[in-house]
Amino acid sequence: MSDSSPVRPAVPVLDVWCELQCPDCRSALGDLRALRARYGDRLELRLRHFPLEKHKHAFAAAQAAEEAAEQGQAWPYVEAVLERVQELDRKGEPFLVEVAGELGLDAEEFDTALIDGRHILIVDADQAEGKAIGVTGTPTYVIDGERLDGGKSQDGLRERVEEIVDRLLTEGQKA
Repeated sequence: MSDSSPVRPAVPVLDVWCELQCPDCRSALGDLRALRARYGDRLELRLRHFPLEKHKHAFAAAQAAEEAAEQGQAWPYVEAVLERVQELDRKGEPFLVEVAGELGLDAEEFDTALIDGRHILIVDADQAEGKAIGVTGTPTYVIDGERLDGGKSQDGLRERVEEIVDRLLTEGQKA
């Protein structure tokens, strides 16, 4: 017996290569919020980690973001940390645990995750994949095979992402 229900096309995925100690990523928050507001669940924003060596707390912050994802609060956590990049610069890892507590997450579990390194492999894999596809800085967006570098300039990036998403959604409706 065949199922006659219509096959729902996959939602477009926007990979956001990000680093939580990066001022340019902080600048991109407005665009990311606007994209979420415009598309809701018709666009999947996928956080990808690309910690840069010049930021000494970036690798720990990426691990903390993975712990936040595990606790169901990835984007709220990422936004909260990015909003306060200077505090992360100043306070380091204790700040990452502090933000978790402010958001009502299990701060002790964050502390443990940073100590035991349970999310290191995910961060390493993201970073390796980013390098393999030509990511050199953050934020970098990848959608439908197109790489958009926001580390040099944010100008026009959201509009370009919207053009691609609108095209993909239109094509998905025709399928």
